[in-house]
Amino acid sequence: MTASTPRTITLTVPGMGSDHCAGIVRKTLQRLDGVDAIETNIANHRVRATVTADGPDGDSLKDAVEGAGYDVAAVQSDEAEDADSSAEIEEAYLAQARKRLWIAGVPTTLIMLLMMPHMFWQPMPGYLAIVALLAFPVVFLYGGAATHKSSWRSLKNGTFNMDVLISMGSLPPYLIGLIGFIYPMTSFIEMAATIMTFHLLGRYLEALAKGRASQAIRRLLTLGAKTARVERDGEEVEVPVKELAPGDIMVVRPGDKVPTDGEVVEGESHLDESIATGESVPVYKSSGDSVIGATLNKEGRLRVKATRVGGDTFLSQVVRLIDQAQGSRVPIQEFADRMTGRFVPVVLLIALASLIVWLLLPDVLRPILDWGATFLPWVNPEAATPVLAILAAVAVLVIACPCALGLATPTALMVGSGIGAERGILIRSGEAIQTFKDVRVMVLDKTGTITRGEPTLTEAVAAEGIDETRLLTLAASVENASEHPIARAIVDGARQRGIKPGEVGEFRSTGARGVSGKVGDEQILIGNRQLLTEQGVTGLDALDDAMGELEGKGRSVVIVATDGQALGLVAVADTLKETSVEAIRGMHALGLHVVMITGDNERAARAVADEVGIDEVQAGVLPEGKVDAIRALQEKHGDHVAMVGDGINDAPALTQANVGIAIGAGADVAIEAADVTLVSGELTGVVEAMHLSRATYGKIVQNLIWASGYNIAAIPIAALGLLHPMIGVIAMTASSLSVIGNSLLLKRRFTRETPQGDTQ
Repeated sequence: MTASTPRTITLTVPGMGSDHCAGIVRKTLQRLDGVDAIETNIANHRVRATVTADGPDGDSLKDAVEGAGYDVAAVQSDEAEDADSSAEIEEAYLAQARKRLWIAGVPTTLIMLLMMPHMFWQPMPGYLAIVALLAFPVVFLYGGAATHKSSWRSLKNGTFNMDVLISMGSLPPYLIGLIGFIYPMTSFIEMAATIMTFHLLGRYLEALAKGRASQAIRRLLTLGAKTARVERDGEEVEVPVKELAPGDIMVVRPGDKVPTDGEVVEGESHLDESIATGESVPVYKSSGDSVIGATLNKEGRLRVKATRVGGDTFLSQVVRLIDQAQGSRVPIQEFADRMTGRFVPVVLLIALASLIVWLLLPDVLRPILDWGATFLPWVNPEAATPVLAILAAVAVLVIACPCALGLATPTALMVGSGIGAERGILIRSGEAIQTFKDVRVMVLDKTGTITRGEPTLTEAVAAEGIDETRLLTLAASVENASEHPIARAIVDGARQRGIKPGEVGEFRSTGARGVSGKVGDEQILIGNRQLLTEQGVTGLDALDDAMGELEGKGRSVVIVATDGQALGLVAVADTLKETSVEAIRGMHALGLHVVMITGDNERAARAVADEVGIDEVQAGVLPEGKVDAIRALQEKHGDHVAMVGDGINDAPALTQANVGIAIGAGADVAIEAADVTLVSGELTGVVEAMHLSRATYGKIVQNLIWASGYNIAAIPIAALGLLHPMIGVIAMTASSLSVIGNSLLLKRRFTRETPQGDTQ
């Protein structure tokens, strides 16, 4: 690393549980000189800072974050994140939350058990002292200490995190309750302990629920093999996967996971690639085929050469893409950011105003309590004015915690990106999710996207009196000596039909026009019509109609002749993927206008378009012309154009499109340029991805509406004295959990079948 190279430092911040918290952390770090960029990921509680070479180190960043009120559990510099250590940190955080809940929950339960008979049956001697002692560790020690510490750091740093509201809702009631030792008055100590306990319960339940939301990513992180069998000095030895290097020959036995990405050099088998593609049908692999690390070998023994290891593997790239998606920001999130950024100080002012108004104008507000007491059992209009003022102010503080608003976007992104990963759909950013839902035009590349991207034998048309098997045998025998893609397609197609090529002698190639050779005693010539006409081959006119029909379908046709007489035609084409017709039908059902842009000639492009139902065709477009074509469509249809491509030449156009979608089997540069990657390489993934993006965005909107509406409605009710603080803290916790639960409902909507018309 040179002196001028920027550094990346990753902090694990367990308490960063919502976007409000993440916003405070971002703003805190952005104040430091030398910090170029900040990425926060609420799903795994990580903050990734890009700093200049002479910028702050990890300790400085840690001090800044802790100064804002958040503990830092780990610091990593310029390293690939360790999945095991991340999982350990998460487990430790959950265990800590559980322990704090128990320490607070047991004394609070005892307080509730004592409070009931004391209030409704017989006053208990020494009750206030007993309650104060039981509540002290809950409010001040292990139960609430971390909350108050976070609040103090936040206020000292000039920021307002959500713990400030909890501290303000629990400390004053406890301290005011101590006045009861001097002057007889209502005790608020029980309320202080209950508020803190429910706050800790909410933190624990949120940790559990968010663990469920990100379980797809956790599962990916643990899917890889831990060890690998490699050939060293003629022997098989077992080594940790971390020690693999490109070029190592790995031995993968039946039932083993493939240790890392590689290429089969010997053997054949079926591999379960469902973790990568979402498809449950095993895929046949043999020598020369690529394999993905962490996929499962079903039956055969394979020797595999490692090609990518460590952070370069497919699995690592998937985790990185999802990590980016979960930490990304959706444009609609700016609304939530603006609200939460000003929320806490506004709430503090409202709480103070409630206290003052109740103390100054109790007679104006008491009629509201008289009305509320008719159907709200916790409302007591006969309570003393100072008691009512304190209850109203504390209720405002605890009910207004904007946790639900902060969780609205990231939890939906966690669940949506996790579902996508399980189904072979990798959405790189939250912005893509919001943009994708508005797409009206879907642009498709042809070769490798709609079609397989490689020629395949499609038809054989024998001349009158000629057997088709003989035609293919002679053609395959001669073409077997050629390496041309069309020749390989003919040979492979013949073999699939059970035809074995024969020996060929005197083989010659005439450039791009054709080939010739001797099979047995027959001289065979294969090529285009011009070549065969020049060679004086007869019987060509009888094949003209069939040739015209095949070429009209976009086929590449060669003529086979022996000893000057035409035997028939062999047609080769880049055939459609099995799912292309279904996928384009699904795009039309979504209301999309489907356009195909290809460098192929007009006739071949039209043939494919007619077969699959394309709405518009632009043929003969060079790579640099694809960008202009996308721009023209954007001018015509607005910023609602998406493109699907797989090749290097598609990368600029994918970047120009409002949403770029890369076929996962295509070039790495295309995948890097895309917003969405379809690992399976099937177009049906486009339809599924659009359903997923619409559903995820729908959940974000639902969450934001619920969370903001809840706070807007609840604060005035609390300020009027109609909401007891204990009820408020329960409702606040329930609100946060409802947002998480609503996001988790996405999983129910996405079964193995693509949802139809689902926008929720």
